[in-house]
Amino acid sequence: MIDFYMDLALKEAWKYQFLTYPNPAVGCVILDKNGKILSIKAHEKQGEPHAELNAIKEALRILKPEFDFPKEANALHEFILKHHQNLLQNATAFVSLEPCTHQGKTPPCAKLFSTLGFKKVFISVKDENKIASGGAEFLRQKGVLVETGILEKKGKELLKPFLKWQKGTFKLFKLALSLNGSALGKFVSNETSRTYAHQIRSVIDLLVVGGETLRKDKPILDSRLCNAKAPNLCILSRQSLESFDKNIPAFSVKNRQIFTQIPKDAKFLMYEGGAEFLRTFKEQMDMFLIFHNAKFNEGENVKLDLELKPLFRGNYEEDSYGIYELL
Repeated sequence: MIDFYMDLALKEAWKYQFLTYPNPAVGCVILDKNGKILSIKAHEKQGEPHAELNAIKEALRILKPEFDFPKEANALHEFILKHHQNLLQNATAFVSLEPCTHQGKTPPCAKLFSTLGFKKVFISVKDENKIASGGAEFLRQKGVLVETGILEKKGKELLKPFLKWQKGTFKLFKLALSLNGSALGKFVSNETSRTYAHQIRSVIDLLVVGGETLRKDKPILDSRLCNAKAPNLCILSRQSLESFDKNIPAFSVKNRQIFTQIPKDAKFLMYEGGAEFLRTFKEQMDMFLIFHNAKFNEGENVKLDLELKPLFRGNYEEDSYGIYELL
């Protein structure tokens, strides 16, 4: 059952993969003293509560619905320390990454587990960051039973984007397909799927597109569906930037920087395009985000030699999607 609960934590974290940039995606499951699941939560966005804090908040909300929790992470942390009433005494937590022990933009999570009287904490992957690590040892010193390495291989797969953009550049290719495998059409995926893609656009350093896509589709390539900042744009084309029709909506986005080469300081890049763009850059990609609509269309199917390993699959209403890496 230990693996089962950790798998729940990992799957919840995958739902917010990429959106936590530059932080890692992390999931947490909390059981009460009798082994009943109280909460399954994840870190959702940089600067917002970590997975452990979100899970503890949800667990306490279940036990004490009258609690009026503050939203800001530090305020929430302090509220819980003052008002937990030992409601989570002897509880168990499953966390995909070792809880932190340092105060950053958000407070240390290891302290919460010890103060609230957790009996056991299971961890998938130990944190190799010298600043953030030490949570497991801290908890042991406080008398909490700690076990690490639970579904460690899966836990490390979840951390791949984080480790890559920490040390260099992480490249994600986003593609939307109809049920018959066509990438053609103005809106191939549904609005919920596109909202997730827009959320990713809002946090990346750079959106990379081909000149042909820009000329043919005349997109705006913003983050309007989540009311967030539009990404800066890199246009890869054999023709000069001056040759493009400046009435294309992508050129009119306020405060957008447009590049023709990828800047060296860009750590998280998302490539968007069709079959030819994918064929050109497939070997350079770290991961692929592929949406599948439940509808057939009359467009030509994507045809290329590409073998992928699925890391996570999910659904947005009638759409399905997967996150993959090259085999």
